[in-house]
Amino acid sequence: MQKIFNFLDSHIEVALATVGDNKPHIRMFQIMKRVDDTLFFATAPHKRVYAELQGNPNVEIMASNGNIFVRIAGTAMFDVDDATQRAIFNDNAVLPRLYENYNKLVYFKIEAQEAQYFDLTPTPPINEYHDLKHSQTQA
Repeated sequence: MQKIFNFLDSHIEVALATVGDNKPHIRMFQIMKRVDDTLFFATAPHKRVYAELQGNPNVEIMASNGNIFVRIAGTAMFDVDDATQRAIFNDNAVLPRLYENYNKLVYFKIEAQEAQYFDLTPTPPINEYHDLKHSQTQA
């Protein structure tokens, strides 16, 4: 399980999938911070993704590099404390260029409920699935 989060630590650009108007939507995001199995993100309150997350907070993210793919499923939650919001804003080189203050953004976190690790390099490929809600792992 730790190799999934180690992979995400070094591959912070992820595809984030949401649902809005009964249609899937996917866009690129950066993981702004990680604490154990919780990933933190930021977006602007006027963006469509924010409305989609408010309407349906169930999300999936995927990161990849070569033959390795990591997928996380969870629920977006907007209860990110002020100190974490400030740290995310101040520790990211892009956000201060785009927004004048940290409070112009909304911050959300995704606590991993499911995680999957694929490595297509070996034969047979590695496919590990972790159900974090029920503490189950399948290889």
